[in-house]
Amino acid sequence: MATVAINGVGKRFGTLDVLPEVTLAIPDGAFVALVGPSGCGKSTLLRMIAGLEEVSWGQIVIGDRDVTDMAPKDRDIAMVFQNYALYPHMTVAQNMGFSLRINRLAKGDIAAQVARASGILGLDALLDRFPRQLSGGQRQRVAMGRAIVRNPVLFLFDEPLSNLDAKLRVQMRAEIKDLHQRLGTTTIYVTHDQVEAMTMADRIVVMNKGRVEQQGSPMDLYRRPGNLFVAGFIGSPAMNILPATVRSGSSVMLADGTELPIGASVRVTPGQPVQIGIRPEHLLLAPAGGLVGRVTMVEPTGPHTHLHVSLAGQDTIMVVDGGVSLDRASTVNITIAPEQIHVFDSAGGQRLNADLGPALP
Repeated sequence: MATVAINGVGKRFGTLDVLPEVTLAIPDGAFVALVGPSGCGKSTLLRMIAGLEEVSWGQIVIGDRDVTDMAPKDRDIAMVFQNYALYPHMTVAQNMGFSLRINRLAKGDIAAQVARASGILGLDALLDRFPRQLSGGQRQRVAMGRAIVRNPVLFLFDEPLSNLDAKLRVQMRAEIKDLHQRLGTTTIYVTHDQVEAMTMADRIVVMNKGRVEQQGSPMDLYRRPGNLFVAGFIGSPAMNILPATVRSGSSVMLADGTELPIGASVRVTPGQPVQIGIRPEHLLLAPAGGLVGRVTMVEPTGPHTHLHVSLAGQDTIMVVDGGVSLDRASTVNITIAPEQIHVFDSAGGQRLNADLGPALP
């Protein structure tokens, strides 16, 4: 296991700075997820840590070694890719042990390492099969086994579940998390799926346009998004964002003139334009009073129902109990606890809630 220090690392392609400057400190044994939309630079950063992309400036330290200019094979890391990249003419056992054979380990040592990894991943009965005889989930486990046999100080995962169907993704999420808990190896996991990041990682780094927007535990980012980008990216369904104007230190006015109380500890001034954020699960149906909205769409999901509601002239989403029966065009009364309202500056998008603290660095 090892710590990872990314010190002012940047990447330039031609005249384009795709990663202006990234600084991260990853503790020993942590499971860190890099998340963000396509093109945000998360895979480029991962490939620089692996040594597959050159660093334009900055420094990468794994453990106590500066690996910035070190060849990938000398970094003591193992990487699992989106595509399994298995050799079709080799059996599972041969695929898993190939890197060890290249490094001229003794046959007995290779067999022992392959047996250990196959036992961890439940591949014992598949060692003599070829990749074409395996399911997608089994192939991904073989790719993970190929990484485990190297006994690295750092695991790197580059969107490894993207090619799997929904059921297999859920299963493999649990298996990768269990693997980390058993091995304790420092892990960096790239994904565009914030649900993967929330369920698997103990720390999430949200990236946007080559920069780190915020980092922290999954619940830190859920409860205290530091800006509008993080607020809209973390959480499913996404947070509702409504324009408003501050009336006082404890209330705002929505676009249709509706007054809405907000938490007492918000750094605002009367007349200030703001954006308020409300999680869909924090909008509650009420028998009377509160805000009045009109249902525009109903999406049953089983245990819950997603209601699209026109609220203050804006389309919002509510998550309600699956037993609730409402038709399109129904009128509903909605309440929201003031402490569940997130307030953001309209100009810069930064969080203004003082009681919940600023964005984590």
